[in-house]
Amino acid sequence: MTDPNLTSDPTANSVTEAEEAQVRELAAIPAVEVITRAAVMLMSAAAEKLGLADADPDESPHRDLDEARRLITALAGLVQASAEYLGMHAGPVRDGLKSLQLAFREASVAPDEPGQGPGEKYTGPVW
Repeated sequence: MTDPNLTSDPTANSVTEAEEAQVRELAAIPAVEVITRAAVMLMSAAAEKLGLADADPDESPHRDLDEARRLITALAGLVQASAEYLGMHAGPVRDGLKSLQLAFREASVAPDEPGQGPGEKYTGPVW
């Protein structure tokens, strides 16, 4: 009897080996580094959605405040949930989050009430 999951296709086995290698590599990365990388990715994406990568953010074709709100809120939740594990990275990550929250407030035509902006349910009001 043959196992239907086994194949004689050599590329199928190499894909599995490649996937296993990636999992092993991830297992070697400390949790704080994974969390910090995720935070940096969220920060970068939020900055793009705020148009901050362009010379004139108001004219940026990438500006999307609804998307920026989601990314900033996700970042705030991640920072709040992982603050105790971030160690020396906590301060810079919090500073980056606050900068994005302030940039969002400045970019908004009708700014949210204090405490109602993106991520402020996790961080408190940002001024």
